[in-house]
Parts: sequence; structure tokens; C-alpha cells
Amino acid sequence: MRMKEMVRRTGVHERLLRYYEQQGLLTPDRLPSGYRVYGEPDVETVRRIRCLLAAGLPTALIARILPCVTADGDRLVPTCPDLVAQLRQEHERISRTIEELETSRAMLGTVIADAPFPEGR
Repeated sequence: MRMKEMVRRTGVHERLLRYYEQQGLLTPDRLPSGYRVYGEPDVETVRRIRCLLAAGLPTALIARILPCVTADGDRLVPTCPDLVAQLRQEHERISRTIEELETSRAMLGTVIADAPFPEGR
């Protein structure tokens, strides 16, 4: 399938598909004219990329993860032994970031609550 069909099937903009290719996440075939040609497995790869991005993983890590996961329904299951350790590290990093954001939100909430101005000003 060509780029337009891939966009329609995945809901991912052409620009992002090109970016995924630049990052080594997606490798469509090329026609002699240079046009990209995507296969059915590429649709699933884009879904996996989107899932991993939504989980907060950077594209560099996703490039290492993609060959080491398989789909089990809507879930991704690790198939490489060292992958779980990497995912645990990312989980810890994300947890720390969430804690920092929660602290910032609480501080901001205190500042807002202590403001002498009526809301909306």
C-alpha cells in the first residue's frame, strides 16, 4: 500500500511515518520511483510504535524494543530476556517523573489557593 493508504489505515500523518522511518522504526519497501510501499505488517508496527510512545518511551528505546515484542491481542509481550530489565528502568524513570510532576502540581495548587484575587483574574 502507498503512503496515503497507510495514513488512512493507521491514522498517523505522513510526516510521522517518515519520522519513524528516519528513526529506524519502520522500513517500507521502495519502488524504483522512490515511492514508499507499506505491507500489512507495517500497519501493526505503526500500532506498536504508537502504543509504546503512549507509554512514554523514547523512539531510541522503541527501536530496540520492537524486534523483542510480540502481540497477544491488544497487549505487547516481551520476547527478549534483557528487554524486561530495560522496561523496568523506563518504568522507574517515568514513575520518578510523575512524582516530580505531582509535587509541582501540589505547589502550584497552593500558590493558586493562596492568591488574594478572585478566580479568573
